[in-house]
Amino acid sequence: MIWKRKEKRIDSTLEEYLENIFDEELNKGYKLKVCVGTDSQKVSKFTYKFATVILITTTQDLGGVLVGRGGLIISSTYFNTFKQTDKELVNERMVYEVSKSIEVAYDIAPLLDLYELPLEIHADINKDPAHESNKALQQAVGYILGMGYTFKIKPDAYAASTIADKKC
Repeated sequence: MIWKRKEKRIDSTLEEYLENIFDEELNKGYKLKVCVGTDSQKVSKFTYKFATVILITTTQDLGGVLVGRGGLIISSTYFNTFKQTDKELVNERMVYEVSKSIEVAYDIAPLLDLYELPLEIHADINKDPAHESNKALQQAVGYILGMGYTFKIKPDAYAASTIADKKC
């Protein structure tokens, strides 16, 4: 995957880049949390554009009061083709989104463990059965929990449903 921050390509490895960010932000006295999410948008009959983001949220403890200090976004975009019908596609695409997020989380997990940073997987899946993405809810959540990660779904999955959505 080709990673970018502020639309500029990251030339070092993702782990080295994240380590520098973690050191910088922790030296400012900030508490960090890492969220990984993926979203997709249809671009042609069978092709979808995907965006996976790593969101590092920063907070500062001001004597017992936590104040948000913003977030840092690292993203990667890529394309994938699916040849299924629309009904088959929704479930497969949602699980593919989750699998890309888990893949990234797995890659950066040793670094997060080293820094003792919490991680959430954000899935762009709606808990309301009236939405198509809900069909993949059980499978996606089972996959995330089976890998040992905590998760958020819509409307709380802002890394996927807001930030990755804008990158698509």
